[in-house]
Amino acid sequence: MNMNTENTMNKEGKLVPFAPAQPQDENWRKSIPAQVFLNHFFAIDFHIQRQDDLFDLSRFPLFQDFAPQVSDEQQKALEKLLLNSWSAEYALRITPVVNDNQYLQSSLHWTFPQAYYSVLFSVRAFLHAMGEPVSNEEIIRRRIGNMVVRGYYPASVGFYASGPLNNYRTMRLPMAKLDIAKPDLTLPSRESAAQIEIAQFLKTSRDQRIKALRQAIQNNPKTALRSTKTGKVLQKFGQEQYKQLGKQIGYTTYFDALSRLRISSSNREIERFVESEIDVRLFHESLVNIVSHINAVHEAYIAKALGIEGYKRLIAKLPSYLQEGFLRERLNRVIEPLLESGQPPLRIAA
Repeated sequence: MNMNTENTMNKEGKLVPFAPAQPQDENWRKSIPAQVFLNHFFAIDFHIQRQDDLFDLSRFPLFQDFAPQVSDEQQKALEKLLLNSWSAEYALRITPVVNDNQYLQSSLHWTFPQAYYSVLFSVRAFLHAMGEPVSNEEIIRRRIGNMVVRGYYPASVGFYASGPLNNYRTMRLPMAKLDIAKPDLTLPSRESAAQIEIAQFLKTSRDQRIKALRQAIQNNPKTALRSTKTGKVLQKFGQEQYKQLGKQIGYTTYFDALSRLRISSSNREIERFVESEIDVRLFHESLVNIVSHINAVHEAYIAKALGIEGYKRLIAKLPSYLQEGFLRERLNRVIEPLLESGQPPLRIAA
């Protein structure tokens, strides 16, 4: 059984899902968590495609004024970071080519981390170009949160959530009203449904971080919040305590969503997919599209810092399998046109 077995084309020529009625059997119930996770990432991809706004960067004052001085030492470091990012993206891209669903299912054990680490190294290279050689992932998460809010990113990935537990504010998703509509188990086929899914994803991701932070703070006698009356460690948190945690966490963004793909001793999201019956190929396609889009944003800033010729020389140093693949296409179709004219290349009708 496949929970979503086919897609169809909309009038704009883009893929939209066709979701058949879901059978209410035991296998389906076990697959619900995995299906929800797929729906969230599909929604981000859907939203990115609908916005189609990479070239909006050229109109952003932050992009127009982006001209950091990149030293030779900085450039060498960001070249290594970009190579790591691109190698992970390359590995992510070639996996779905295999026409074997069982292989694709098991490959999630490495494609999930590849998607996350490709963006992580891309972010690090971006920050390095700005003179901020940051490697700590929590610091990077907070830095990216601030940059999202300030407007470094296009609307397609410029959404974020803030505030304390049970009282979040979801920004730049105008069609998402969590108090009115809830996501269901079908893939979103409208922009409003996609935004609702993304808002829900931000909410659950923020829930996880706030609860984890609370546990870490309260398990440490030196940091635990205590009752002002008894001095004992608080067992229950009220609104004021959750406000403090919300401020400590900062903003929840696309980076938090991708962090859910990381596999570690404390993060085992992958386990819910091992026996699930979902459209794994669609999941791969969504991840590839999301990673490509976010990396293109960072690469545009880096190319602007280095100058287009400097960026081309960087590409020319790469192994041929990277140099002549998706990076060449991204250079020709996105980076170079964006820096030179701010307009996408003209499409010639067949």
